Amino acid sequence: MIQRELGTVGRADRFYDEQVLHRLNPRMREFVARQEMFFLATADGHGECDSTFRAGPPGFLRVLDDATLAYPEYRGNGVMASLGNIRENPHIGMLMIDFSQDRIGLHVNGRAQLVTDDTMRRRIPDLPVDPVPGRRPHLWVQVEVEEAYIHCSKHIPRLVRAPLRQNTNGTVRSPADGEQAWGTDDPKRKGGDYFGAAARERGLDPR
Repeated sequence: MIQRELGTVGRADRFYDEQVLHRLNPRMREFVARQEMFFLATADGHGECDSTFRAGPPGFLRVLDDATLAYPEYRGNGVMASLGNIRENPHIGMLMIDFSQDRIGLHVNGRAQLVTDDTMRRRIPDLPVDPVPGRRPHLWVQVEVEEAYIHCSKHIPRLVRAPLRQNTNGTVRSPADGEQAWGTDDPKRKGGDYFGAAARERGLDPR
């Protein structure tokens, strides 16, 4: 065991005993409910791993109860890597990080299942309908919490939110509002060939 090899058994045991929960406590539920993004780890039936990023308005990651979370799957690039992995292997890992307010993170490991939007709305009648066209979920991922534990703040950088600005009509908007391309298929708005992968495939100089 790597903990024994590196002499950390005592520290690890204390962490498991004191910090690892099998349900979300009230402070964890509050933390989850205000997140606008999280990082997601999945693996297929052979154990081949994938990591990705999910984001939405505060509350898009919903706390259904102290042992269940759910988040919507919006339109993406059509690859469906995470959903395909979940179909083969329901074990997932989620990492939420507050970079600006508390500078702390929360890990949630659990088992996931795919749920249609209609089914989720029958279960939760007051589920809001997002007015942004690209933020209409195709599916929901429902997560049964198995482990929940802190990610310490020691190496989390502090990132400051960009200030809000006011339009001429008095509405307040974020500087990034005009850059959000929910539901778009415009290659440039999606990032284009930023890393030059497609250009190299076509035999072009990606620089």
